[in-house]
Amino acid sequence: MKFNKVALSIACAAGFTVAGAAAANADTVTVKSGDTLSQIADENNTTVSSIQSLNSLQNIHLIFPGQKLVINANNGDAAVSTQQSAQTTQQASQQQTTQQASQQQTMQQSAQTTQQASQQQTMQTTQQAVASSSEQAARDWIASRESGGSYTAQNGNYYGKYQLSSAYLGGDYSAENQERVADSYVLNRYGSWANAKSHWLQNGWY
Repeated sequence: MKFNKVALSIACAAGFTVAGAAAANADTVTVKSGDTLSQIADENNTTVSSIQSLNSLQNIHLIFPGQKLVINANNGDAAVSTQQSAQTTQQASQQQTTQQASQQQTMQQSAQTTQQASQQQTMQTTQQAVASSSEQAARDWIASRESGGSYTAQNGNYYGKYQLSSAYLGGDYSAENQERVADSYVLNRYGSWANAKSHWLQNGWY
């Protein structure tokens, strides 16, 4: 019997110590004579297992009058946890918003760069097409004035569509060679067929 009383005293002291440590930041109740753990749980809208866990009770049927039981140690912690959770959620939302804004900006910049590159390429293609058309027109104009466009036209030492010197043609009077030599002659001397045409208009020859 003495052993049981000592054990009970130790259990009570342990219960009081746990309750006292938690009471500063928790709701507690003082056990009255005749109280049961289930009754206390019902009266305080909690559960037996919660009270047992909060107070480290080994036996839910062993409580004593005057013993203080923690019944809600998580109010303060829950508020802090809720606040921390809200902050975490807000930070995650802000981070996601920032990331989405960054991705959108990157996509817009990429689209703008692609559009600018496409416009630049279109302009270059157009300029090249215009230049090519202008060059071809000047080329045809000179051929028309020089030989009427004939690859076999001859005037003294000048031969073919562009009336080139026989020395330039090197004995090869084929249409391919006439075109190739005419291009080389015009580009080396005038820089373009358009310039060669301008020279022809001023001097009657190129």
